[in-house]
Amino acid sequence: MQILTQLIFSGIALGMIYAVIAFGYQLTFATSDTLNFGQGDALMLGALVGLTLVTLGVNYWLMIPLVCLFGAVQGAVVERIGVRPAIKIKSEFGWIMSTIALGIIFKNVAENVWGRDDLKFPSPLPEAPIKFLNANVLPMEILVVVGAILMMLAVELFNRRSIYGKAVVATFNDRDAAKLMGINTGLVITFSYALSSLTAAFAGVLIAPLTLTGATMGAVLGLKAFAVAIIGGLTSGMGIILGGIILGIAETTTGFYLSTGYKDVPGLVLLLIVLAVRPAGLFGKTAIKKV
Repeated sequence: MQILTQLIFSGIALGMIYAVIAFGYQLTFATSDTLNFGQGDALMLGALVGLTLVTLGVNYWLMIPLVCLFGAVQGAVVERIGVRPAIKIKSEFGWIMSTIALGIIFKNVAENVWGRDDLKFPSPLPEAPIKFLNANVLPMEILVVVGAILMMLAVELFNRRSIYGKAVVATFNDRDAAKLMGINTGLVITFSYALSSLTAAFAGVLIAPLTLTGATMGAVLGLKAFAVAIIGGLTSGMGIILGGIILGIAETTTGFYLSTGYKDVPGLVLLLIVLAVRPAGLFGKTAIKKV
């Protein structure tokens, strides 16, 4: 029972990272019906830039806003170069290939700048586990859960209370109507991509102390976060959180009780089932378009 409790705590921490990255998918899908398939690479760049800043002597807590700013700029560049041209010509697949291509470019740049070897990211908190409900929990795992929840709450509060956030919500509800009301929907889409990559970069510096940091770390995390977004529903914030927790716990328990070679199987099986039975996701809403 003690081991199971520990696996659940580790799964929740892992699942919250997936949820933060998947939250970025939701942000871009809500405003432009597009997805940034380079989300994992935004996480990877955030972790590596954060590692560089910490190595140069910048305090971990001061490094976080700098990395978030870097992530926002990187996301805006992706939208301007890879997504906006495809939206202008109404290409259904152009943005897919563009975001994938940019992700590959970012990965190659990272390999040339930081090398191909995985690097150790120093933890800002003690690495000795804490006893909680008879389980050993790392302080960094607690920070991951708290940080992920605070980030998503901050974005939700921004969308509900600020004038710019209301423009994002209006574009989400009806892009054409928002444009007729004078909202610069192009700028809103750029902002959503910037915010999406910001959340991914933030997730990168959260998870980096728990794992090794390298140019390849974002590929698997980005793919699993996409699975979480599909399982939970791209239109449901709560669904994404629950989907992340489900996938995280499934991975940790499967890896321990069966084999680490099978830890990816439950999530992928669940993804296939959801796509077959409920394509909008477990908590998502099916969009009805009037023609």
